[in-house]
Amino acid sequence: MAKGLIEVERKFVPGPGTEERLQELGGILEHQVTFRDTYYDTSELSLIRSDHWLRLREGSGWELKCPGPARVSGPHNEYTELTSESAIVAQLFELLGAEGLEAASVVAVLAPLKLLEVASFVTKRSSWKLVFSGAEEQEPLLRVDLDTTDFGYAVGEVEVLVHEKAAVPAALEKIVSFSSKLGVPAQEKAPAKVQVYLQRFRPQDYQRLLEANSSREPTGESTS
Repeated sequence: MAKGLIEVERKFVPGPGTEERLQELGGILEHQVTFRDTYYDTSELSLIRSDHWLRLREGSGWELKCPGPARVSGPHNEYTELTSESAIVAQLFELLGAEGLEAASVVAVLAPLKLLEVASFVTKRSSWKLVFSGAEEQEPLLRVDLDTTDFGYAVGEVEVLVHEKAAVPAALEKIVSFSSKLGVPAQEKAPAKVQVYLQRFRPQDYQRLLEANSSREPTGESTS
């Protein structure tokens, strides 16, 4: 698989005092944005069932999130993010067993790969960055996103982006430590936006997802 950034993340349920607590901990509000995400998959949810998430974000383009290399157990997720269309197409071909197809743009391979829209919703996001005194400049930045969807679901995410597998444990330690300071219960694992969307609006697909992943609750996509 083509290389991409490794996103180490942890979702949580934000409360009325979350933003105030972020400020107390040194958080700086970077920006507030509104965007639409549209997710694509086969009718059997072949991608999502294997924890791969193909998304078109309004104004940003295509992204494919793939399970990260470390996969340490716990209330967090790890994903490798692919944003190059050629890398995304190559990975889709591998995942869906496509043969005899020529590499092209993502849009061009949707129909041949039988990829359909499975979810589309608007998110309002507040993005925060955390600056810690004494931290080295080369240390990966810890970020917090607070999201509210147009179907009324709110979720937060603490994340660190790293370039290599060896950096994942340190990133996870940073996330766990900060989540504790933020007041997130140790084992809290908030559902992802797509998971909640399917549960509310496509219950048959959601049930199929649960059955296909009976050994684990679907982790869902990143809010980022």
